[in-house]
Amino acid sequence: MASRTSLFCLAWLGVGTAVLVLLLTSHTQPQRREKGRAESADGSSSVVEMAAPATSVVVLDRGNNTTCTVNLHGATVVSWRVNNQEQLFVSKQAIFDGKRAIRGGIPIVFPQFGPWSTGPQHGFARICRWELKKPPERLPTGDVEAMFQLLDNEFTRSMWNYPFSLTYRLILREKELHFNISVYNPGAETLSFTFLLHTYFKVPDVRRCQITGMRGCTYIDKTREGTLYQEHRDVVTINEWTDRIYQNTPLEHIITNVVSGRKMRMQKYNLVDTVVWNPWIEKAKEIPDFGEEEFPNLVCVEAGHVSSPVILPPGTVFEASQILQVM
Repeated sequence: MASRTSLFCLAWLGVGTAVLVLLLTSHTQPQRREKGRAESADGSSSVVEMAAPATSVVVLDRGNNTTCTVNLHGATVVSWRVNNQEQLFVSKQAIFDGKRAIRGGIPIVFPQFGPWSTGPQHGFARICRWELKKPPERLPTGDVEAMFQLLDNEFTRSMWNYPFSLTYRLILREKELHFNISVYNPGAETLSFTFLLHTYFKVPDVRRCQITGMRGCTYIDKTREGTLYQEHRDVVTINEWTDRIYQNTPLEHIITNVVSGRKMRMQKYNLVDTVVWNPWIEKAKEIPDFGEEEFPNLVCVEAGHVSSPVILPPGTVFEASQILQVM
């Protein structure tokens, strides 16, 4: 029964993630073979482990076709399905080579948002292989929880020579996905970093979406050389290339006209900024792992702490959280 359930997860992922894992085979190592599969006793999870690095996915299964899939490369959430409806966008041209960030889902940006003189854009967290600290476990409520961790290593210290522990706890509820983030500084020096959850929401047409909660906020418009503006609209709409950092935003945003015309609620704690991004036609053509026709089907609304860095003294912890809810 365990192997049958694991095979089901692999087959289901064929429309979301495991097909992408199989595509990895053709991109890198044609001889790649499956290493092993395991299912938790309560049916709440399945771990699919492939022989090559960065192809492991962890599936949280709450039942009723509500699942969440995390690729251990970057600990990137690559699928979140509620009643079998996918809520996240992943590009058809996303590259799963265990080297670059996955184009879509919910990549984790740390310790640098944007260009970085000592490392890759948006830092190294989204291109490192994370540890599954706590395998998916069903809670008394019926929800499913898992925990992922990234510790400093030779690769991270080559760019950012500090010890750290970055952990996030993921909870899959009936119509919600919870992220609880913690960054611990075990070293003797103060850390300075930025952090962001780069969420790609799947939408039928971005031009019909509205985003609440920005009125009165200042924002940095990266499409206009970083000019600072103030938002006067009650709702933000997207009809052109958009790349904005809204500062000191409220704790909640509502995004309308997402999957099946529903609304998505984003709640956040200690993530003081909200980035809104869509590449539109011209920029989509410049992104190698993105189809130029795909831009209408995504909107990035990203909770982060990016307009000013987090300052973390030795021995202290930075904590933040995000809740996504299908309404």
